[in-house]
Amino acid sequence: MTLVVFLILLFTAVPIALVLALTAIWYIGSSGNTVLFESYPQQLFGAIESYGLLAIPLFMLAGELMNEGGLTKRLINLARILVGGFRGGLAYINLVANMMMAAIMGSAASQIAIMSRAMVPAMEKEGYDKPFSAAITAAGGLLSPIIPPSMLFVLFGVLAQVPIAEMFIAGIVPGLIMSLLFFLVISLMGLVHQYPKGDWPSRRQALEYLLMGLPAGVIPVLIIGGILTGLATPTESAALASLGALLIGRFVYKDLQFSHLFGILRRTAINSGMVILLIAAAGVFGWVIVFEEIPQGAAAWIAEQTSDPFVFLLMVVGILLLVGMVLDGIAALILVVPILLPIAQLQFGISPYQFGVVVCLTLVMGLLTPPVGAGLFIASSMTGASPLSIFRALLPFLLATLVTLVLLSWKGSLVTMLL
Repeated sequence: MTLVVFLILLFTAVPIALVLALTAIWYIGSSGNTVLFESYPQQLFGAIESYGLLAIPLFMLAGELMNEGGLTKRLINLARILVGGFRGGLAYINLVANMMMAAIMGSAASQIAIMSRAMVPAMEKEGYDKPFSAAITAAGGLLSPIIPPSMLFVLFGVLAQVPIAEMFIAGIVPGLIMSLLFFLVISLMGLVHQYPKGDWPSRRQALEYLLMGLPAGVIPVLIIGGILTGLATPTESAALASLGALLIGRFVYKDLQFSHLFGILRRTAINSGMVILLIAAAGVFGWVIVFEEIPQGAAAWIAEQTSDPFVFLLMVVGILLLVGMVLDGIAALILVVPILLPIAQLQFGISPYQFGVVVCLTLVMGLLTPPVGAGLFIASSMTGASPLSIFRALLPFLLATLVTLVLLSWKGSLVTMLL
């Protein structure tokens, strides 16, 4: 009945945090082992008792400050210098700007919302159809879980007990591979659909974009540079990025007013509170799963199917694509890591970094696939295009993501080469 209760709550639109918490309560009550109720609060708070989780609200705050302080539009202008003159120039600009934002925000949903507002109207003015414009913006959100920083990587590092900084480094090469495949998709689609040829900015305009964009470019350097050099932990880098975005937005660009801070902090508190509550509830649910010895049962079943690490990872990708379609990525990550990571490490000798990158990227695809597809609905609400039309335009990018997943599953060295 525990599984039945879980499915009923899930498909009656109960918030996922409550689904997990209430299912755990039902299990304890129906098992007759009511002494477990005494451990329930401890497990609930124990799931969020990690210093690394502080990075989540801080990266959210950095993203809010950047958007409010005008740093986002300066990064978009900086991207114009690099790729603005190619056929489909605005599509390339959209992708490069998304790569820059992925190195700051760490949240795919926030990135899709911000970049949809910033890029889609401009692309429509230059002759791109709305579904494609929204689709490429949403596809840029797929870069968020693997180009550091990443909230999913922070959470995976806490769950797997591996250094978060090393998880961030592990995502750099996979992020570049996927970006190159996305560039190839845009190039082919530009030739097929004859998208408008972009204009290179004049020398004077390029210099202006460069000078105005450099302060905004300091933020990714603060984050990634601090982590790579070991001068700052991911949490400290997130704090530095927030401080940098505040100072640049207020004193360099002067777009950010101190009167805006209350709204920014309020949005950050609400969004990060939702994530932390979800982590706490999923921690209790994961405790129930471990108590029931589900990982051991899953390991025995998988061992009967294959002994090849590559095939195992492909099976994981297939299963998680289905899981990610109905569950939030963070909740799904907390549920599957305690079950599958021990199998991956002990039975197949797979590096936790390779496993983490593959799992996080697979789960975030669920953000853009029906029936739930929260990212599709975010892009739709921001642009006015229907979710189905966006999904159709997204298919080449989702295919490129699947190719990336197969490569990463086949060659673990692509993930660990910088470690």
